[in-house]
Amino acid sequence: MNVNRWQLPDGVEEVLPAEAQSVEQLRRRLLDLYSSWGYELIMSPLIEFTDSLLSGVGGDLNLLTVKVTDQLSGKLMGLRADMTPQAARIDAHSYVKSGPSRLCYADHVLHAKPKSPLAVRTPLQAGVELFGEASLDADIEVITLLLASLEQINVPKVTLALGHVGICRALLESLNLSGDEEAVFFDLLQAKDVAEIERWASSSFDSEQTINWLTTLPTLCGGIDTLATACEQLDDAPAEVEAAIDELRAVSDVITERYPEINVYFDLSELRGYHYHTGLVFAAFAEGFGDAIANGGRYDHIGEAFGRARPATGFSLNVTSVLSLLTLSQPANGIYAPSSTDAKQWQAIQALRAQGERVVSGLSQAPNFTELRCNRELVSTGDEYIVKAL
Repeated sequence: MNVNRWQLPDGVEEVLPAEAQSVEQLRRRLLDLYSSWGYELIMSPLIEFTDSLLSGVGGDLNLLTVKVTDQLSGKLMGLRADMTPQAARIDAHSYVKSGPSRLCYADHVLHAKPKSPLAVRTPLQAGVELFGEASLDADIEVITLLLASLEQINVPKVTLALGHVGICRALLESLNLSGDEEAVFFDLLQAKDVAEIERWASSSFDSEQTINWLTTLPTLCGGIDTLATACEQLDDAPAEVEAAIDELRAVSDVITERYPEINVYFDLSELRGYHYHTGLVFAAFAEGFGDAIANGGRYDHIGEAFGRARPATGFSLNVTSVLSLLTLSQPANGIYAPSSTDAKQWQAIQALRAQGERVVSGLSQAPNFTELRCNRELVSTGDEYIVKAL
C-alpha cells in the first residue's frame, strides 16, 4: 500500500472549506468591483497552443509555463502561467472593439516552478487589462483600480512601487550596446550591485557621462525626491528619459491625491518584464509579505503577435498571497434542521434558504454543531416551525 498517495507536488496546495469560502468571497468582491468600473469578465482556456500563449511575452513566462504535447494535433501546448497574453489574444481576435476594451478575470494559473521560495505554483490570479488607450489616463485608471482592489478586500499598509522601463531603455539605446553587453548590465542592475556596475562600466566605456548614467541608475530609488534627483543626475540623458520621469510625476500626483494614505516608492531601475513592458510599471506590497502581491504596467506591443497592435496596460493580483495577510474566519451562522419527513418542515427549510439562510439538514448521526457551524435550530411548535438559538 502506498501511504504517500495523498501527497501533492511541491508548491501545489488544496483549499479546504473555510479558506475556500473566503477565497470565493474575495474573488466575487473583486469581480463585482471590476464590473462597476466597466470591466467585462473573460474566462480563458486553461491550456492552448504555445505559439499563441507565449507570443511576445519574453523568456521569463516561457520558463514558468508547463508544456505538453497535444495528442490530436501533435503541437505543443502550454498551461497558462499568466492570463495577460490570453486577454491580448481575445482583444485582438475574439472580442474586437474599435475603441478601448476593458477586460477582467479571476482564475488559477500554473507555474512550472515557484516564482519565489514561499510561493505556490497554482495561485489564483485576478486582474484587469485595458486595451486601446495610450494616454496616461489609462495608466492612472489601472493603478487606481489596483489600489481600490486592495482597499476592497482590506489589505493593510500598502506600498505602491512605481517605475518606468523607458528610462533604462532610452539610456541603453543611446549607448548602442551589444546584446551581450546589455545582458551583462541587465543582470548587474537587477542585483543593484553599484560597485560591480562601476567596475564594469569603467572597463567598458571611456565616457564619464556614460559611466555616470550606468552607475547612477541603480541608486535612483526612494520617495518623491527620487524624481528630482533623477532629473539632476540624468540632465544630459536622451529626451525620452525626462519624458518618462514627467510621466511618473504626473501619475504620482494623481494617486497620492486619491489615496493619501498609500506609501509611494519609486525605483527607476526596476526592470521586471523589461522585454515585455514598454512604459510605466508598478507593484503593490503589503506589510507582512515579502514579495509583491500585485504587478502591472504598460505593454503596448504584445498585440503585434496577434496581428492587432494596440496600446495596453493592466495588472494582476495574487489573491492566494493576499489571503495570508487577512484574518479569515467562518463564523457559526447556520440553522440546523433535525431529520424529518414532515412536509411542513421541508417548506420551512426552503423558505429560509430562499431568504439567504444557510440550513443544514440532519442525518442519522447526532449533530456536531461546531463542525456543522450552526448556531440555531429549526424546531416545531406543533402548528409551525420556528428558529431558535442553540
